[in-house]
Amino acid sequence: MTHSLASVAVFTFLSLILLLPPTDGRTHSHHMKKKNLPAPANAASPSYNGGDADSFSAFDVRKFGAKGDGVTDDTDAFKMAWDAACDAELATLLIPRGHAFMIQSTIFTGPCKANLVFQIDGTIMPPDGPNSWPQRISKRQWLVFYRINGMSMQGGGLIDGRGEKWWNLPCKPHKGINGTTMPGPCDSPVAIRFFMSSNLTVQGLKIKDSPQFHFRFDGCRNVIIESLSIKAPSQSPNTDGIHIENTNNVGIYNSMISNGDDCVSIGAGCYDVNIRNITCGPSHGISIGSLGVRNSHACVSNITVMDSVIKHSDNGVRIKTWQGGSGAVSHVTFDNIHMDTVRNPIIIDQYYCLTKACTNQTSAVYVSDILYSNIKGTYDVRSPPMHFGCSDAIPCTNLTLSEIELLPAQGEYVLNPFCWNAYGIMQTLTIPPVMCLVEGMPEKIIQTDVDHC
Repeated sequence: MTHSLASVAVFTFLSLILLLPPTDGRTHSHHMKKKNLPAPANAASPSYNGGDADSFSAFDVRKFGAKGDGVTDDTDAFKMAWDAACDAELATLLIPRGHAFMIQSTIFTGPCKANLVFQIDGTIMPPDGPNSWPQRISKRQWLVFYRINGMSMQGGGLIDGRGEKWWNLPCKPHKGINGTTMPGPCDSPVAIRFFMSSNLTVQGLKIKDSPQFHFRFDGCRNVIIESLSIKAPSQSPNTDGIHIENTNNVGIYNSMISNGDDCVSIGAGCYDVNIRNITCGPSHGISIGSLGVRNSHACVSNITVMDSVIKHSDNGVRIKTWQGGSGAVSHVTFDNIHMDTVRNPIIIDQYYCLTKACTNQTSAVYVSDILYSNIKGTYDVRSPPMHFGCSDAIPCTNLTLSEIELLPAQGEYVLNPFCWNAYGIMQTLTIPPVMCLVEGMPEKIIQTDVDHC
């Protein structure tokens, strides 16, 4: 089987899709029990030297013509190595250590035979900035893995996104004349994107300085993300570490993330997501959303974030929705999280807006059944330690707080939490006390206003 012609067709298809404005989600109708994926034990990723072994076939990209000198365009060699590995049983596509490979924007298309390993032991990188990007190729993506079932991306190597020239485009926030944001071309590539794929493992890798998101998973299921190091400067725009959308049955474990946006962002259509043992920051925290943009329908449920540290970040654990959306966020647990000098350690923001021009709207994503447990540490005194800004029309309900202890990082004055139309309880005394929560349930939530998922 040859994937070259298929790759060209798929590339054109995905490029057209990505030229459209991003949607905020797909409707999911489901009633599922909450379940957590078990966190796997830490394990070293195997490395291969390009030789054959009895149990697998290794496809070293150098054998297909890759130079690995950091300058030569090695795209065609990677495509040929992919086609060969994709057609083989128990195959490993090997990117050997000691070499740096420059690759143009590419789509690696499946389906492939089972148990494919994409072994990154060397360095891979895109062209250096927008002026080096081919004019006729979409600038919204770099490496895309499409319709893959059963693949492990792993190794001790480096994915270098070379993002600085993208971050400095005049269209980026504060990068124009006198710190303004200027009009003009602004598309920037996601480094690694998995699209409509399943049974994936991404482990042991280092990735830095993506032009935009570092990893993105769209329309995927059964995903394990383990032992990653993701780094970008704190002022790099839109460099989310891991973003998932319309993706379910996900485990994100034992990773260190610091960047200029969310460490992990959970978009519409996601459910059954377990995040554990993440060190996050500097960053914008761990976020559900934003949801409901452009009056869209968004459903997110069965999310657990636990045993993690968030430090020197603009937000801690956050739920953010736009006015005018519909759908629901429900059955979310934030447990055993340490905050170190975090602004907005706990925040629900149902008035999310990137400008000052957003109009008031009556519909909203319904937020309910959110548990905050054993969240302790210090907060940046520029904002209250807890902020529950719920919709005027549709209150947040069943917010539960237990063992919360948040103290100012500087000074002794403890700010009061903020609540707006937020219903819930303190199971234990919190520091500071959240006296602004309304007990019980609203007298009436108009059923037509609450668009359940």
